[in-house]
Amino acid sequence: MTNNEPHSPQPNPAHTQPEDNTNVGLLIGILVVAAFVVILNETTLTVALPVLMKDFGITSEAAQWLTTSFMVTMAVVIPTTGWIMQRFTLRAIYIFALLTFLAGTILAAVSSTFAVLLLARIIQACGTALVIPLLMTTIMRLVPVERRGGVMGLVSVVIAVAPAIGPTFSGFVLEHLTWHWTFLLIIPLVVIALIIGVWQVKNFETPSRPSLDVLSVILSAVGFAGLIYGMAGLASLAEGIPWDRVGILAIAVVVLAVFFSRQNSLAKSQQAAMAKQEATAGVEGADVDHNIPAPLLNLAPLRSREYVLSLGLMLVSFSMLFGFIILMPLFGQNVLGMSEFETGLVSLPGGLLMGVLGPIVGRIYDAKGVRLLIIPGSILLALSMLGFASLNPDSTAWHLTGYAVLLNLGIAFLMTPLMSNALASVPNHLASHGQAILNTFQQIAGGAGTAIFIAIMTFASTSKAKDGYTDPVTILNHGIHVAFLFGLVVSIIPILFSIFVKFDVLRDKKPEDAAQSAVDAQ
Repeated sequence: MTNNEPHSPQPNPAHTQPEDNTNVGLLIGILVVAAFVVILNETTLTVALPVLMKDFGITSEAAQWLTTSFMVTMAVVIPTTGWIMQRFTLRAIYIFALLTFLAGTILAAVSSTFAVLLLARIIQACGTALVIPLLMTTIMRLVPVERRGGVMGLVSVVIAVAPAIGPTFSGFVLEHLTWHWTFLLIIPLVVIALIIGVWQVKNFETPSRPSLDVLSVILSAVGFAGLIYGMAGLASLAEGIPWDRVGILAIAVVVLAVFFSRQNSLAKSQQAAMAKQEATAGVEGADVDHNIPAPLLNLAPLRSREYVLSLGLMLVSFSMLFGFIILMPLFGQNVLGMSEFETGLVSLPGGLLMGVLGPIVGRIYDAKGVRLLIIPGSILLALSMLGFASLNPDSTAWHLTGYAVLLNLGIAFLMTPLMSNALASVPNHLASHGQAILNTFQQIAGGAGTAIFIAIMTFASTSKAKDGYTDPVTILNHGIHVAFLFGLVVSIIPILFSIFVKFDVLRDKKPEDAAQSAVDAQ
């Protein structure tokens, strides 16, 4: 069922019954494997940037575009996934996403110039942006609400283990082979996931033909791309105000305001037109005119208190995680003198622990709800920031690894229940839009976390140098110390909200009841 067909004769059960005797567990398992492969790719270049800078003769700012362009592309494509999920079949989207990602990976593996590698990363991001919403929307449609926490726990395995293995995998490859092999070795995994998907992925819904508002696509692309690009430029604030980036950021905010306003307007117009059609037809199952302009991104989930609260806390946690991801290699390699492989190993134990805990946390959420988990999770997050802030040149790799484990433990207790709680508050026919909003803002939070942590680190390092310090290790260590102190202050927000704000127990409600109480969209 789609948001263009809210009164279809087809019933709206707690979850969709798949056609053709589809094995739900197998289908979700295939999508989880595909998601693991594409997310693994996201972090493989984290420890390879210094090598790429040397090979291509580029600056650190240029090299960062290999990650920034990935986030920008994701932020541009993801808002369209709500429409894509309604317009095309699951199988078609899966095949297209994997083929696109495979093409980008092959191009990256054979690239000999920075421009070609950058293009390859953008193509990879287009495929990645489709795989995650595909997985999450499938779960929302096929898994009953009382069991979603456990299944979401499997998703957290992907979110945790793949990014943790990425730097370790890349570090190992860089010590023995060239950086091209970080892509070459992923190609067989993508091919296997593609072949299995072509063989096993079946459709469980008939796609509709929702209209596509081209103006909304343009506004979304300009707004979200400009927002992440502008925020990325703020990392150079210590060298002076980057007025060009500030200007782009301001324009992006205005464009997004217009975009959001248009989505609300389109949703109201569509709703009124459908009501008029039903009244004219005189029956509840009246045919819907699919030429009625539909919102590209239905913002109805944002009217849910539970959705907004869970999303907000998740984004704060996500920005802290990205702050660690960007600063950890700098500290490990430039302050502690660790190799690329050793730096990559820092994230591995915590990521594996998070993956093991994911399904367990999901089952606890199904049984006990969200607050029992996010209170200790937010406290662990703050303690990890405090630990990172206490690091100094005399610290060891074990200290860094221990605090990374603490961080991943906190994220494990936060991400699954918050994600499950947010999506449980979304009506079934808005699942793809709720997931698109969540994924889009995750990219924004990642970009913001990266830019803010780097900007604070640079500011503090510059200030230390102006005080007369000349040792680069001391200067960089001070900058990272101040950046993590900022992370400590921000991490207090989830603690306060998790303790003092009441969450509804959405797992005990039928989806229709949860939607009615949480989303006053009709």
